[in-house]
Amino acid sequence: MSGPTLLRFLFFKSATPSRCLRRGLHHSNQLHQRPGLPNIPTKAPRNTSRKDVARKKTTANDFKVYSEEDKKKLTTHFKYTPAQIAAIEAGEAAIDPKDLAEQATMREDPFAFEYYDDFATIHPVIDKPIRAPEENYDPKLRYKNEDEIAEDFVKFIEESPEDATKLDYMKFIDNMRLTVGKEEAERNPVSSLAPKIPKGLESLKQRGIGKPGEVEIDPNMKRLMRQTGFSLDEIKRFKVKNLVTHRVSNQTRMGRVQSVYFLTVAGNGKGLLGLGEGKSTETEDARRQAHHAAIRNVQPIPRYEHRTIYGDVKVKVGAVELELMTRPPGFGVRCQEKIFEMCRCAGISDLAARVTRSRNPMNTIKATFQALLSQKIPEEVARGLGKKLVDVRKVYYGGNV
Repeated sequence: MSGPTLLRFLFFKSATPSRCLRRGLHHSNQLHQRPGLPNIPTKAPRNTSRKDVARKKTTANDFKVYSEEDKKKLTTHFKYTPAQIAAIEAGEAAIDPKDLAEQATMREDPFAFEYYDDFATIHPVIDKPIRAPEENYDPKLRYKNEDEIAEDFVKFIEESPEDATKLDYMKFIDNMRLTVGKEEAERNPVSSLAPKIPKGLESLKQRGIGKPGEVEIDPNMKRLMRQTGFSLDEIKRFKVKNLVTHRVSNQTRMGRVQSVYFLTVAGNGKGLLGLGEGKSTETEDARRQAHHAAIRNVQPIPRYEHRTIYGDVKVKVGAVELELMTRPPGFGVRCQEKIFEMCRCAGISDLAARVTRSRNPMNTIKATFQALLSQKIPEEVARGLGKKLVDVRKVYYGGNV
C-alpha cells in the first residue's frame, strides 16, 4: 500500500466510528415503517392541465381489495374503528372495480374538461342545476280571491284550539296557500330561469366578501355615491380621460415638496360632462381625486338632436379665444385632441372648433367646458323675446313651409 493510499485509509477509518458498522443490520426506519397500503393510482395535482399529465390506461387490477392483513394494519397502526372498517367493506361490495377503471380513464371526446377536479365541491355555474319536474306545472293555476282567503281565516279560527298562541298563527300564515290548483305548482314551480346560487357554499366565499358574487366597495367610492346619487354601475359606465398631467413643486420651510397634478374629464356619453382636478404627492391618489371630482362636478350639456350644439359659441378664458361651431349630420368632430375627448365624453358627434391666440391646454379645456354650458337654447330665446318657439326657429308644419 502506497503512502497517499495509506493516509487516505487511516483518515476515513478514523472519521467513521465503529458503532456505525452495525447500522446496516438494524436500520431505524425499518422499525418505524408504516404498513403498505393497496396500490391505488394517485390523482393529478389540482389545476393541472390534461396535456401535462402522462396518459396511462387504468384497469380494474389497479383497484385491489383490502386483504385481512391490510385491515389489521389499519386497525393497529392507524386506529381505524370497526365502523370505519365496515364502511370500507360496504364500499368495496357496492362499487365494481371495472366501473372505477372506466370512470377514471381520460376522456378523448371534444367535450372533455381541460382540468382535473375531484368534484367534491358544488359549482353552480358549471354543475347541472336542480330544477323542478315538469309535472309540477298547472295551466289552471290562479290566485285566490278575497272570499276564498276569508274562508281560510274562518276555517283556521274554527279549528284552532282554545289555548292557541301566536306561534300557531305564524305557522298558519307560513303554510297558507295563495293559489287554487296543484300544491306543487305553488311550492316548487317550474321555471326556465337558472336557479339561484344555494347558500352556505364556503368554496365560493372569498375573503372580504359578504355574499357570493358581492364585491366590497371602497370607502371613497361609497362617499362618491352618496354625494352624487349615482349607483356603482352608473359610475363605472362613465367615460374618464386624463387630459393634463404634470408635476408641480411647492417651496416650504422644509424644502421643496413635489406633487403630481391631474386635470380629468368625465361623461356618460349622453349629455353629462364634468371637469375635475387632483393634486397629491402620490400619483394614484391624485388620479383618483381628479376622477372623483370630475364625476362629482358633472353638469348637463344641451345637445341639438343628441349630436351637436345649438348654434355657434365664442368664449375667451385668459389668453385663449375659442369658437365652437355646429355642423350637419355626418360631419364628425374636427378639432384638437383635448376638445375631441370632451365631445366624446359628452356624446357630441358633429362639431367644429377653432382656437386662436394662446393654446394653453388647461385654459382650452376650461374654455370648452364654459362654451358648452353657455349655449343659447331656443326655448330660452323665445321666452326672452316673448314669442313662440316656432317663430324663433322659423320652422312651420314640420319644415314644409
